[in-house]
Amino acid sequence: MDPNYSMQSSGRTPCDASEPIRFAGSMLDAQRHVCAFFHTPDEEYRVLLPFIKDGFERGEKAFHIVDPKLRAEHRQRLASGGIDVDTAEASGQFELRNWADAYLRDGHFDQNRMLALIQDVLDGGRQQGFVRTRLVAHMEWALEDRPGVDDLVEYETRLNYILPRYKDAVI
Repeated sequence: MDPNYSMQSSGRTPCDASEPIRFAGSMLDAQRHVCAFFHTPDEEYRVLLPFIKDGFERGEKAFHIVDPKLRAEHRQRLASGGIDVDTAEASGQFELRNWADAYLRDGHFDQNRMLALIQDVLDGGRQQGFVRTRLVAHMEWALEDRPGVDDLVEYETRLNYILPRYKDAVI
């Protein structure tokens, strides 16, 4: 079996992990770590939904981290974009986590723990049979006075050294 193709079922199209990814009217090629800022939630989803939906259609894994207060809204927006959220979760193609289950475990930001989580998620997607993972992380928590938030720039810099080892996209 060619390792560049996903053999996931449910009618998804197998993708080639070297294939560029379309995001916000551009093609992501070797650099697939993007920091995006939005003025409104509508603008955010107008940009993110085509990227997210394309990943689902290609049979890629989706891993999202959101504000726990916006979890239901995020799921609804994905569904309104034509994504069968329940089926994707049941199959393991989609995983949705709250900030407290990712960035803010034990109530504070620990960059080492978060870097390990990102690597575990990206490696885990491949172990599940997905050629690529599209990780979308909302980070508004960083605007709050949270323990460890001062380490965010160093974390993002360190992440830029880790992500080139992967073909996955991180937004």
